[in-house]
This record gives sequence, structure tokens and C-alpha cells, in this order.
Amino acid sequence: MRVLLISANTEKINMPTLPLGLAYVAAATQKAGHEVAIADLMTENDPRSVLKETIEGFRPNIIGISVRNIDDQRMENPRLLLYPVKEIVTVCRGLSEAPIVLGGAGYSIFPESALSFLGADMGIQGEGEVVFPELVNRMELSADLSGLSGLYLQGQARQCERVFAKDLDRLPLPDPDLWSSPSQKEEIWMPVQTRRGCSLSCSYCSTGTIEGRLLRRRSPDTVVQWIARWRKARIRQFYFVDNTFNLPPSYAKEICRKLIGHDLNIRWWGIIYPKQVDDELVRLMARAGCEQVAIGFESGDEQILKSMNKRFTTKEVREASEIFSDHGIKQMGFLLLGGPGETRDSVEESLIFGDSLKLDTLKITAGVRIYPHTLLAKVAIDQGLISPHNDLFLPRFYLAKGLENWLPETLNNWMATRPRWMI
Repeated sequence: MRVLLISANTEKINMPTLPLGLAYVAAATQKAGHEVAIADLMTENDPRSVLKETIEGFRPNIIGISVRNIDDQRMENPRLLLYPVKEIVTVCRGLSEAPIVLGGAGYSIFPESALSFLGADMGIQGEGEVVFPELVNRMELSADLSGLSGLYLQGQARQCERVFAKDLDRLPLPDPDLWSSPSQKEEIWMPVQTRRGCSLSCSYCSTGTIEGRLLRRRSPDTVVQWIARWRKARIRQFYFVDNTFNLPPSYAKEICRKLIGHDLNIRWWGIIYPKQVDDELVRLMARAGCEQVAIGFESGDEQILKSMNKRFTTKEVREASEIFSDHGIKQMGFLLLGGPGETRDSVEESLIFGDSLKLDTLKITAGVRIYPHTLLAKVAIDQGLISPHNDLFLPRFYLAKGLENWLPETLNNWMATRPRWMI
């Protein structure tokens, strides 16, 4: 079967990256014996022309579209990012009779609503490396589709409960030649995912819905050997997309030791949970090529941290920031203001705290996007802010009472003299 996989994401938040999830599915589909073509629309000025040329030349039997983002998560004038994806579906419909299958992180949060809104034929919630190749096999044989994990058909209930892959090492990793010629190799940040799942259950976070709550890891050898293959392909910049690169610390340290041992001369970023950060870990990260970390401490108020179900303290955040600074690793901090229990005093405390850290950049979000199956959604329902029947596909935000006008004005005043702060 000829399979066309389309990465619909065109949002460039911090850096241009390759569509890793789509590449995982492509590698697994190739391994299953099917012919795969990829259309990454991130850098295309005229997606419609690219799709026309690709579809007419490749003549796919199945089209898969990756949906990464539902909206921009901004409370003030939020943008639903699915309209361009809907246009892609329409273009594909006009050029091909091939069935259209959705997948991706954003789709996995809202599988039924996104499928209905976008008008595709079916979608896969969760990890597609196992399910999508099997779907292609069955469609080739005109076989029954029931029993496929996490599969949704237009207008029908889910076919079978989703199942998470337990052994990530058994899932194929994409080779550099999967992209015939990634443009601007010196500027590309290659995403790396060493583990999936998170059991921390932060009150607002959708990771558990997307990846599950059980932590699953690839072996450090597998990760580093894969990075080495990309290094040979002249990719030098990597971005570890794990939500908590440093957890567990023993695993993170082993990754760093193996990177040091391979002497790959790479530069990379990672995301840090500000707990269990010690000098040995940060020293190893620096030696392994880490140049910057993102630290999502979210608040400088202890009570607000508890309400977010954070497992760290402001003291641990400060200690982590100082250690990274001592080792010359840049830091981007994150504040998430306006959640349950937030007051003017707690906001001021968070701003003072963020200002006191050794950060290079501070990103501030005002108002918290409410995602289904989270503690925040339950609080919003209990407080009567949203209906229990609202699937939250259209973005809804939590902002504590009394902050509606005061918070934007306060942030503008603070940011006027702090050019490295951003909203």
C-alpha cells in the first residue's frame, strides 16, 4: 500500500523541529512493508500546491494527517488551530479518494470532536506505531477493523480501548533518510523522546491523557545510538522533548554519560522538573552538550504549587536555577498564573520570585487552559464554571476571580522594564 503521511503543524513556537511522532509512524509503516511518503508543511509557503504535487505524483491508497495542536492556549483571543488542518482535509478530498486517518498529540486529547470537526474518515488515539500499520494491513485486505486499539470511525464509538506500548525499544526509530533532504540542516532542532508517560498528575496537564500515566523508557544505548545516526547525517542540534528529562535522575545521568562517551559534539535543550536536580546531573548535562533548559516552576507561591499538585518547593527551584547557572547552562522559566486559589498577593509573590532567579528568559501565561480528565477540569466543574458535559474541545480557561483586569495590567507594568520576559 502507498501511504502518504502529512504533518499539518505550521506553528513555530521556539524553534523549527521535525515531526517526530509522524516519523515514528512512518518508520513502523515502512517496516510493515508499505511504501511511505511524507509531506511536512512546516516550511512550505504554499501547502496546497505541495499537496497537489505530492498526491498526484504518489497516488496514495491511505492518507494520514498528524494533528499536533488544537489551539494556541492563549486566554486572550484564543486561536483554534484546526481550521488550516480542515483545509488540508478538504484539499486531500478533492485530489484523492483515499481514506483519511487522523492522529497526533492534539487529536488524542479530543478524538471524537476533532474527527467530527475535521471531517476525516477515522482517527487513532494514542501511539500509532502499532495500530496504524495494522490498520493499513487490514485495509489492504478489506478486513474487519474492529479490535484496533484507540481507533475511531466517523460517526461511531471507539472500536477498542487504547493500549500503550510497554517496551519502547521494540518500536522502530526513524532513519535520517526518511526525509529525503531536510532543508537548512544547520538550523534544524531534531526532537528526541527517551521516555513516555507521566505519573506526576499536575492539575492542569494533558500529558497523562496523551501518553498515559505509566513511565516507559527506551534504553540509553538505543537513544544515544539513534542520535549518533543523525549526527552522521550532519544534524547537530537536538531537543529532548521529555516533559521531565531529569526524572528519574539515574536514567538521565546514564543518558548523559553515554553521550559523553560517544563524543558526538552536539548541542541540546531539555525540559527540567525542578526536583532532584543535583550538581552531578547538571555537570554531566553540560559535558554532554546541554546548552539550555526549560524549567516549568509555574509559581513562586507554596500554596499555589500545592494546588497545582506540584511535588517541589520554591527552595528546590532556586537551588536548581543556581546549579544550572554555575555550569553555564541557560534557563528559560515558566509561570502559569490565575489558577485555583490565585490571588493578587500570590501573583506578586510569583513575579518577585521569578525576577530573583538566574533566568535568561521568563515566559508568563495568564489564565490556564482547561483540559479534560484533569484535576483542574474537576475543580471548574465543581465551581460551576463549565458543564460536566463540556468536552472542552473549544478552549476554555480558568482565571481566579478578581484578577480579570488587574492581572493583564500588572503583567504589562512588570514587563515594561524586563525585555527578557514574554507572554
